[in-house]
Amino acid sequence: MKINKTATSRLSLGRLKKAALLGVAIAGLGLASASQAQDVEVPGNIKWTIPFGVGGGTDVWARFFSPWLSESLPGEPTIMIDNVPGGGSINGANLFSVRAKSDGSDWLGTSASTQYPAMLDDPRVRYDYSDWTPILATPTGGVVYAQPSLGETADSAMDALLAQPVKLAAQNPTGVELPVLIALDMLGADVQAVFGMRSRGEGRLAFERGEADIDFQTTSAYLSNVEPLVEAGKAVPLFSLGVLNDEGKIVRDPAFPDLPTFNEVYQARHGEAPSGNAYEAFRKFFASGYALQKLIMVPKDTPQGLVDTYRQAARDFVHTDAFKKAADAQLGPYTPVIGDTVQRHLDDAMSIDDATRDWLADWLQKEHGAKI
Repeated sequence: MKINKTATSRLSLGRLKKAALLGVAIAGLGLASASQAQDVEVPGNIKWTIPFGVGGGTDVWARFFSPWLSESLPGEPTIMIDNVPGGGSINGANLFSVRAKSDGSDWLGTSASTQYPAMLDDPRVRYDYSDWTPILATPTGGVVYAQPSLGETADSAMDALLAQPVKLAAQNPTGVELPVLIALDMLGADVQAVFGMRSRGEGRLAFERGEADIDFQTTSAYLSNVEPLVEAGKAVPLFSLGVLNDEGKIVRDPAFPDLPTFNEVYQARHGEAPSGNAYEAFRKFFASGYALQKLIMVPKDTPQGLVDTYRQAARDFVHTDAFKKAADAQLGPYTPVIGDTVQRHLDDAMSIDDATRDWLADWLQKEHGAKI
């Protein structure tokens, strides 16, 4: 910018000098922050508690991430996976909450099975998410699909779905199917859920045998096991749950860009966006169980410098071509979410107001005979 020296007053020059000094100060703060993240001493050994058994989904996820994190951290610390199964992850999370040290040497891996009991005030839960700080989250998505006997297109199958009772083989009403059950109820479907399946895979097999009219699978299972059914004309996809963008809005799933989200289907069917206590319950359980399905957590008192270092280590590799290629089979087309964005979404998801909780308790009791 060219300055007319004749017209510039001493006061204007003073302001320019102050602005320049302020810019230097701000830049200095940024450099200091980056330096602080690099200068902290990372523990040589990190124990990563996984509250599930060896070979389960969360264990496989942690063992996939651990070498990437270790190699990106200063000193390349040894990350030891400590499996503490029991109670659907509650036992291990409870132990972590009382035993974990806040010196950066203790991490916890959580999943929807850990988030949901805390949100539902399960009496076995002794942990509180407000006592932990998230480092990284990995999202997933999922698709609801129907038997072609209901209709050969999504619209015709949906019309039939809303006109008659339909069966869904599910695990339990407060598990991973919870937001799906809420979504179907909001659309007006009369779902007769048959609970007791030991896994979503068992539910899919019931669908393949013709014992269920509709089914739901998360992204990885859908891509590997259901897309062949769709291609063979044995399943009709209806909608996806979607994903959260950085602003917390539900948008189309990158794994299924041609499939409408539940929100879009509701809007098309009802002429307005979903809202109310039912939608609040759907949104929060979708966020905590899918958009933030698996999380790396550390105790809240962990020094901020270490938290920043762990988050920066994740940022250093998640956008590399090597990681994307390796992660494709493990995570699907989803980029891990890191840092403050995770914290913001997690705080929102885990906070349920009294009106929403009362609605959920009444709905679960009336529709599925479940108490919370």
